Amino acid sequence: MSQQYPDSAAEPTIGRYDDIALYDGVRSRRIMAFFIDYAIVLLLCVPVAVLVFFIGIFTLGLGFFLYPILFLLVVIPYVGMTMGGPNQATPGMRMMDIRLVRLDGRPVDFMLAVVHSVLFWALNAVLTPLILLATLVLDRKRTVHDWLLGTVVVRGTV
Repeated sequence: MSQQYPDSAAEPTIGRYDDIALYDGVRSRRIMAFFIDYAIVLLLCVPVAVLVFFIGIFTLGLGFFLYPILFLLVVIPYVGMTMGGPNQATPGMRMMDIRLVRLDGRPVDFMLAVVHSVLFWALNAVLTPLILLATLVLDRKRTVHDWLLGTVVVRGTV
């Protein structure tokens, strides 16, 4: 039996995310979750760097070209499988009791999670600390990449 999701244009489900308690402390929790996830990804880069070293040896040096994209090799599957998984949250987000949801009611999938992360890094490169100012003026304490993708970060339990 397949679950029916509302068509975002015909049946908006935004009303279920109008409770102000869902956004209490989300901004600070989101910042802490970022630091936790960043530390986890950096720790995961160590074994991947060792693996890339051996790949470089076995490929007579060609594998060493993977070092510049080492962070991407770790972070894309990390974000895609955790935020795009059943919990809709990375381990850092789960520790801070927040999760990413779509305003149209459908679950966050792997690709949306990766695009969300890529947009975060792209906008962060342009707007650096100013990216958090959007949470002061946009509804539901959303950042620009949340607004562009139709997502919102809410507390896991209220």
